[in-house]
Amino acid sequence: MSKNSRRAALVAGITALTLAGVSAPALAHVSVQPGTAEQGSWSKVTFRVPNERDDASTTKLVVELPAEYPIAFVSVKPVPGWTVEAPKSELAKPVDTGSGEITEAVSKITWSGGKIDAGQFQEFDVTLGPLPTTTDELVFKADQTYSSGEVVKWTELTEEGAEEPEHPAPVLKLTAPAEGSDAHGGMAVSAAAPEAADTDGGQDGTARLLGGLGLAAGLVGLVLGGLGFARGRRSA
Repeated sequence: MSKNSRRAALVAGITALTLAGVSAPALAHVSVQPGTAEQGSWSKVTFRVPNERDDASTTKLVVELPAEYPIAFVSVKPVPGWTVEAPKSELAKPVDTGSGEITEAVSKITWSGGKIDAGQFQEFDVTLGPLPTTTDELVFKADQTYSSGEVVKWTELTEEGAEEPEHPAPVLKLTAPAEGSDAHGGMAVSAAAPEAADTDGGQDGTARLLGGLGLAAGLVGLVLGGLGFARGRRSA
């Protein structure tokens, strides 16, 4: 191996280790996926929970829903082996969500009875809506309990311009409704039906694929014809 090759390999190795060191802590956090959703929409979010301990399993997760921005509708997808509880609490004062006034809302969601072993993660799906229109983020503070009795609190807020804290709370960023959507009853409704869009997209993609294959076949024919003509001239 030349000197330049060894130097390139060394730089690549250092870069890989650096990236691993930066990304590893982020992957270990309890997080909400995807990280963004539209204001006023109904959205399915996933709480992703990795197990960070080699000698204990995660046996419980508690996610707090922000009391200052109550969500009228909360639906939890069952997870095999886990029991879920999503009790409602009475609000200090009624809140107008745009689709009606609510006096109580789910305050927290608890998953228990299951197990996330070392080196594994689990995802918990929740449908929320309508999302608030008066804030640009929702903070979901979470408690992760291990079989050893340890409780890790993912509750720290990330200050703008500062380094990420050791135990950041999952944050869902809220964006303004996309152009072409229509606010209806507090919900962001797509201007086109998803089924129709998917069907048209599939047909259009198929047509493009067939057209591309035809063009490729034509080019191959031209190349082969040219080669045959050249060989004929050399033979003559």
